[in-house]
Amino acid sequence: MSELLIAVALMLLLALLLGAILGYASVRFRIKADPLVDKIDAILPQTQCGQCSHPGCRPYAEALAAGNDDINKCPPGGEDGIRKLAELLGVEFKPFGAGAPQPKAKAVALIDEATCIGCTLCIQACPVDAILGAAKQMHTVIASECTGCELCLAPCPVDCIRMIPPSSELTNWQWRYPTIPIKSIASGAKP
Repeated sequence: MSELLIAVALMLLLALLLGAILGYASVRFRIKADPLVDKIDAILPQTQCGQCSHPGCRPYAEALAAGNDDINKCPPGGEDGIRKLAELLGVEFKPFGAGAPQPKAKAVALIDEATCIGCTLCIQACPVDAILGAAKQMHTVIASECTGCELCLAPCPVDCIRMIPPSSELTNWQWRYPTIPIKSIASGAKP
């Protein structure tokens, strides 16, 4: 019985010692993040598409915080994103440049499964892991995860991927405005 208590006490002492070392290391080697970078990163759409000439949203946020880049280089964020960034950084609104990538309507990738050869190039290109499949097997897109960045289109050797507007469901349905033109009738005129 005493051997069991000694073993338990030794394990408890070892756990406390290792916990103290980990606690000290987490305080001593903490990476101090810039709160401005975190705020900018929260505004960006997190598509990781690279259209801003940075490998992802976090590096673009770091460049914006350092003042090394313009606020109008994120097409997925749209003009609303530019306005929020301008307000946060205290700079004037800047529309998208003529030669820069322009915002597009929201779209999701769709793989023609009959044409797909299972090369996995689209899986490797997807920055958010929205494509599911295996080598020499059929691939498919998880529509709820797809950001519409179009990075999967270029590497596909058989062009079996196309971008489609997201489907309308009960959770994202929006009222379409009336398509019947409304005409005003002048007073005293017969309809």
